[in-house]
Amino acid sequence: MPDPLPSRPPSDDAATLEVPAVRDPQALLQQTLQGWNPDEDMWVFGYASLIWNPEVEHTEHRLAKVQGYHRALKMWSRINRGTPGCPGLVFALISGGTCKGMVLRVPKAQALDELHKLWRREMPTGVYDPRWLPCHTAQGPVRALAFTLSRQSPNYTGNLPPQRLLQILSEACGRYGTTLDYVLRTDTCLRAHGIEDRAVAAVLSLARAHRLL
Repeated sequence: MPDPLPSRPPSDDAATLEVPAVRDPQALLQQTLQGWNPDEDMWVFGYASLIWNPEVEHTEHRLAKVQGYHRALKMWSRINRGTPGCPGLVFALISGGTCKGMVLRVPKAQALDELHKLWRREMPTGVYDPRWLPCHTAQGPVRALAFTLSRQSPNYTGNLPPQRLLQILSEACGRYGTTLDYVLRTDTCLRAHGIEDRAVAAVLSLARAHRLL
């Protein structure tokens, strides 16, 4: 879940933690709707909090795999899991590799209402690049809406050194709690569904090695 627009710029490392530019969420919504057939149910792909806290009314969920994108703890969070002065992190779906997650089926009759709710949650500042991605499930392929993040986005962190990551895991806390708790909840949920993510495990291993857990 992305942050709403920060009320002030971050106070540290301003060169790399610039305030994200706001893109028009409604224009992006209309563009996204062009890729959906209203005669069919809508599918949404979740890779982190959309799995353990979807807030979307759905009638079915399936384990799913996406090719060409991976889950990465590389998105700044200055409100939800951190502050402008001590930014936290959340997961993003970034190009390259594969990602195992969950697809949610939203009935076509409710799809527009649920999509507007989802948009208010995920796209208040238009930070993501919404894409319709082919998802592989045991019951067959589906085409699902996924919220991806560009490496060109000012919200993209790039590769953080271990010491910076440790600082964030030990200090960052926002209105929904700590970055560390967010990573733990995501890991617990993924494992409960039989999904192993070595990158997520590596973050928690680093935290345990430094007695943050």
